[in-house]
Amino acid sequence: MKVPALKDITIFENDDLVVVNKPPFISSLHEREGGDINMLNIVRKSVPDAQICHRLDKETSGCLIIAKNPETYRFISMQFEHRQIKKVYHAVVDGTHVFNDLEIDLPILNLGNKNVSINKLEGKQAQTIFNSIKYFKHYTLIECQPITGRMHQIRIHLATQRASISGDDMYGGKPVFLSHLKRGYHLGKDQEELPIMKRFALHAKELTFKINETEVVKIEAPYPKDFATLVKLLEKHDA
Repeated sequence: MKVPALKDITIFENDDLVVVNKPPFISSLHEREGGDINMLNIVRKSVPDAQICHRLDKETSGCLIIAKNPETYRFISMQFEHRQIKKVYHAVVDGTHVFNDLEIDLPILNLGNKNVSINKLEGKQAQTIFNSIKYFKHYTLIECQPITGRMHQIRIHLATQRASISGDDMYGGKPVFLSHLKRGYHLGKDQEELPIMKRFALHAKELTFKINETEVVKIEAPYPKDFATLVKLLEKHDA
């Protein structure tokens, strides 16, 4: 895997923090099986004291805040803890779904080993608000606003609505193939068709938060190539 240069993925920077558009397939932090490539290591080459303020799943792309010093790390972390940071994600889900400020309030239990379940007795409170942005014949582009920050929260909450994220096999999502969208699509002999996206279709689109006591910023991360391609193909062939 090609390691991105920090300057190429930076979407906001000041003396105290940097916000990157995290590429998919790179972990936020060190993983036992993930080798040395992770966002923290990439940033620490330029900023030795850097600390990641929150996590994105390895496959999820988008806005990630990294503090350059301990004071900023505490300042941002407290905003996450007190739910003062507005987080907006975009997801492509299987099926057509009309969500207008749909609030899902279902507790999530962390089972360890990157597994979670909905558990009303033992789970921790988890809230997400969903809005449909764009409708296709077989898919929907959804805006997801997690109020809490539980592991896999958006993914499992969407699955409870029978609206699994496309490509998210852990929660019942199916990969999207061009042959399913495009009439008369033919593969060459002995060719195996690959899905349009080789991951689940979830992107951390924007964050609104305080960078100091008086200043609020709204940072937006453009879609990475694979997510943009999927949306474009759906607009073209599944509208």
